[in-house]
Amino acid sequence: MTEVPDPEVVELATKIFDLARRGQTEALVAYVEAGVPANLTNDRGDSLVMLAAYHGHSDAVRALLERGAEADRVNDRGQTPLAGAVFKGETDVIKALLEGGADPSIGTPSAVDTARMFGRTQLLELFGEH
Repeated sequence: MTEVPDPEVVELATKIFDLARRGQTEALVAYVEAGVPANLTNDRGDSLVMLAAYHGHSDAVRALLERGAEADRVNDRGQTPLAGAVFKGETDVIKALLEGGADPSIGTPSAVDTARMFGRTQLLELFGEH
C-alpha cells in the first residue's frame, strides 16, 4: 500500500524547490537551518543544489554546499549540478560547485562531456582536461 503524502508537506516542499529555482538564498538557508535536508530532492531526483545551479544562482549553491548539500548528487537522469551549469553556461555556478568539491567526471553526460559537446574549451582547461 502506498502512503499518500500530506498535502501540507507537498506544498512546503514545492515552495522550497521554488526558492532554489529563484535563488532566494536567505529564505532557503532559513529552511535548511530549521531542519529541511540540504539534499532534499524532488520527484525527478533534482536536488536543491541542482535547481539553484541550473537556474544560475551561485550564492544559493554556495549556501547549500556550506550547509552539507552534496555537490555531485546525481538526479534520476544521471545528471549532476555541474553538468547542468556547464550546459547553461553558468560560470559563477561552475566555480561555486568546483570550490564545493564537485567532480567534473561524474554523471551522464559528465560536465567534461558536456563541455566537449558544446566546444567550451575554457571549461575543459578549468577541469584539467585538454
